[in-house]
Amino acid sequence: MTTARRIGAEDSATRAALLDAAQALMTEEGYAAVTSRKVAARAGLKPQLVHYYFRTMDDLFVALVRRGADQTRARQEAALVSDQPLWALWELTTHPAGRTVITEVAALANHRKALRTEIAALARSLRDAQIAGVTPILGRYGATTSLTPEAFVTLINAIGQNLLTEEALGLDTGHAAARAIVEDVLTRYEGPRR
Repeated sequence: MTTARRIGAEDSATRAALLDAAQALMTEEGYAAVTSRKVAARAGLKPQLVHYYFRTMDDLFVALVRRGADQTRARQEAALVSDQPLWALWELTTHPAGRTVITEVAALANHRKALRTEIAALARSLRDAQIAGVTPILGRYGATTSLTPEAFVTLINAIGQNLLTEEALGLDTGHAAARAIVEDVLTRYEGPRR
């Protein structure tokens, strides 16, 4: 008779340290550098602990993506209840802090197909939350029918993430003009950013 292998608690400080170490490695060296040995060394722990808390490295990656999604969801919720929610959402979308992790997660989904569905589901839930939050806001502002909540959210995410990706490569041609167009729309609805 076999028993299920014990897994460490999700609220453990050790588990959090392993996730922090994995995120730091991913940010600094890319997802391919995130190995159980490197994660453990970065966290100052024994390599066996990685697999005590995560059965596989894919499980670690999923936990890392879920934690990031939870943090993003909290920032989105705060943005959407701020005095200028559309501006706050735009600033959240264009903030460079998460750019590297987003790029690495996209590469991870591309190269580790087993994770693609999980990552896509988390991204979809964040997008759905943005749309749900923006819908009443655009309604209050009397947005035109062509600027649907879905279109608005897709546009600011696509433009914001593309600007960040290109700027990371050193390309900024047309960026000021693109930002000005988005910010003109935001100003029409919420006035200048305060």
